[in-house]
Amino acid sequence: MQVILLEKVVNLGNLGEVVRVRDGYARNFLIPQKIARRATTAALKEFEVRRAELEKIQAEKLAIAEALSGRLADYQVKIQQKAGVDGRLFGSVTNADIADSLKKAGFDDIEKAQVRLPNGPLKAVGEYPIQLALHADVVVDVTVLVEGEMV
Repeated sequence: MQVILLEKVVNLGNLGEVVRVRDGYARNFLIPQKIARRATTAALKEFEVRRAELEKIQAEKLAIAEALSGRLADYQVKIQQKAGVDGRLFGSVTNADIADSLKKAGFDDIEKAQVRLPNGPLKAVGEYPIQLALHADVVVDVTVLVEGEMV
């Protein structure tokens, strides 16, 4: 299926590009999230009329993400989790736990889908570097400090 991208999508394309994607990806993700629209002649004409408005919206989102990245630069998130004597956690620290901790710290715009854990959930006490993908062009490095609560 061919779609018009209404915003920049990593590994797919930029705003306004007409790209070919699998039908399920378009129907189940891109179109419901209002990231893309089916590429018909009427939709292409309507997009050209709204292009300036969409570019302005994307520029605002980018500016907000860059401002947030400035606040998050070199930030350290502390999470306490029950752990055994050897430092292994009972359970794990997931991207949802990290997002919740950031929301409690005052970063309300962070969602769990934006937290990137390169090696999966954290399962031991320690300090871990993670990335937050705030925008397609803005990725911030943050440190997570997992502290153990003795049971």
